[in-house]
Amino acid sequence: MQVISKIGRQKNNPERYNIYLNDTYAFAVDESTLIKFGLTKGKVLEQFDVDEITYEDEIAKAFNRALNFLSYQMRSEFEVKKKLLDAGFGESVVLEALRKLEKLGFLNDESYSKALLETKKKTAKKGPRAIKQDLIKKGIDKETQTKVLDSFSHKEQLTIAMELAEKAIRANQNKTPMQVKQKIQDVLMRKGYSFSITNEILDQIKLEREDDQWYEMIENQGEKLWNKYASKLTGNDLKMKTKQALYQKGFPIEIIDRFLDEKETEEND
Repeated sequence: MQVISKIGRQKNNPERYNIYLNDTYAFAVDESTLIKFGLTKGKVLEQFDVDEITYEDEIAKAFNRALNFLSYQMRSEFEVKKKLLDAGFGESVVLEALRKLEKLGFLNDESYSKALLETKKKTAKKGPRAIKQDLIKKGIDKETQTKVLDSFSHKEQLTIAMELAEKAIRANQNKTPMQVKQKIQDVLMRKGYSFSITNEILDQIKLEREDDQWYEMIENQGEKLWNKYASKLTGNDLKMKTKQALYQKGFPIEIIDRFLDEKETEEND
């Protein structure tokens, strides 16, 4: 027969109690477990009682560990589960702790996903495809992913995508319109926006360059290309290779021809 002979509060953690059976330390329990099982001095415990109590206490410890983890920021169920398993809690204990957290409202993957969506939109200006990858990494199920991503309206996507496009335009003033549009496309695709959103943005953007801007750009880019190919080519081959490269970058033919004529004159002098 096992009788509780002493219950002592732990010095380093006043919410946990040491339980002594027949004057020998047996196990420790959380305060909530102590109350749930009505543990008092003199109470008789069978072995199955001890097993049930210690199991319940493991759940309480896992629950408290998870609460501490959640106190810093919102987490997905997948993250909390991994944290508890990594901490050494058993699978069944972890699942019980997770259900308790969900029941009390501390864990909700839909609320978490909505918060993640808003954060990624505002801070990283990500599109649906990129945010979907973030949700997958957090272990969010497909149904919740779809439900949350459907709330990211077409209009809002266009607004954020246009902000990214305008930023790319400001950062590439020394590029041709074709190069700028390629930069915009690269940024939007990398940020997770669809082809249709990207094309809508590109259709709305009007990029113009004055003659002096064209000449300044081609002097810079054309010189680099000329020097690059001059190490392997000469004469008409060099001229045609440079012309082709500049045309692919979006320079008008008349601007290219003027640049190449000047280069030829320069080379002949």
